[in-house]
Amino acid sequence: MSAREIRAGAHRPDFILLFSILGLILVGTVIISSASVVMSQQVAGSPNFYFIRHLWSLLFGAVLFAVGYKIDYSFWKKLAPILIIVSIAMLVLVPGVGSKLGGARRWIHVGPLFFAPTEVFKLAFIIYLAAWFDRKGADVKSFLYSAVPFLVILATVAGLIIAQPDMGTMIVVASVAAIMYFVAGASISHIVMMAGIGVAAIIFLIKTASYRMARFMIFLNPSADQSEKGYQINQALLAVGTGGFLGQGFGQSRQKFNYLPEAVTDSVFAITAEELGFVRSSLIIVGFVFLAMRGYMVAEKAPDTFSRLLAVGITSWIVVQALINVAAMLSIIPLTGVPLPFISYGSSSTVALLLASGILLNISKHTQGETRESRINRRRNWWTYLAGSSRN
Repeated sequence: MSAREIRAGAHRPDFILLFSILGLILVGTVIISSASVVMSQQVAGSPNFYFIRHLWSLLFGAVLFAVGYKIDYSFWKKLAPILIIVSIAMLVLVPGVGSKLGGARRWIHVGPLFFAPTEVFKLAFIIYLAAWFDRKGADVKSFLYSAVPFLVILATVAGLIIAQPDMGTMIVVASVAAIMYFVAGASISHIVMMAGIGVAAIIFLIKTASYRMARFMIFLNPSADQSEKGYQINQALLAVGTGGFLGQGFGQSRQKFNYLPEAVTDSVFAITAEELGFVRSSLIIVGFVFLAMRGYMVAEKAPDTFSRLLAVGITSWIVVQALINVAAMLSIIPLTGVPLPFISYGSSSTVALLLASGILLNISKHTQGETRESRINRRRNWWTYLAGSSRN
């Protein structure tokens, strides 16, 4: 069956995937309503300032989610060149005209709009790579025609992102790109070579920037500097430790009273762990694991190469970013400044993720479902396997 025939016979979307996304959004909204009260009161004199702004972001994101869901995924393949050019242009503009916040110049302010171009770029880059690898076909295994151009493209965009500077986002983008390259059929030797180059580049970036080196040394020994460079990670660990198994209770966080920086953005998982405890905050991780399973299932059953790579890219973006955020809050990796998808406050991230989720749900409508015959055969094989195992 051709991809066109499958699209013509589109069925219902993956509702389990949809409910996973909606569940994470609901949890994030509830958490932000608690974590943002102190900051909202200080900034605007109202405890609901950031919560209301988050609801507006969800409303706008819901519109884009509907757009992504309704438009056939093949449309984005046609739009890929324009999207990547516009998003790269915004990345080029950021160091010069972008707004500076927290020591980094990562935002563009145009009238009432205040957004992070890197969030737009993530989705645009995923769409572009899916289309690019699709065009490569069998040449994706070629070193000269695939590996070299891919390295040049990745090095260029990584350089633009690190110029802001934003090493966390650079790692997310590079990781997702590498996963898509692997799924597209790249040679394992090329992947290993690129992984080596990536590690060498990260080491170089750490050594050539004093604040990155300081952050890395704090990661190795968080107690070495608890008042300056290591302040945020120590406060995050304190929040997680204080929460224990069952937490201090919803709304009872102490760290959100200006002790833990970025309480509603990068550090929101630490606040969650403090209020809800290990058991309930772990359910968020379970939610991301479940979303990953359903997203990759959509990719596995996708009707063509472009949709498969697009589903892999979107799912990997969510999963890799969530993994990095949570791991940083638990001091498993050095502290990075990436938001927790669907949970952290942030208009740009929320809107971009909802549009991407809509596209992923659209692909799920066109996945190749099981026929009655294949389902019977699968069950028969399963029972045969169980019977054989029991005899052994």
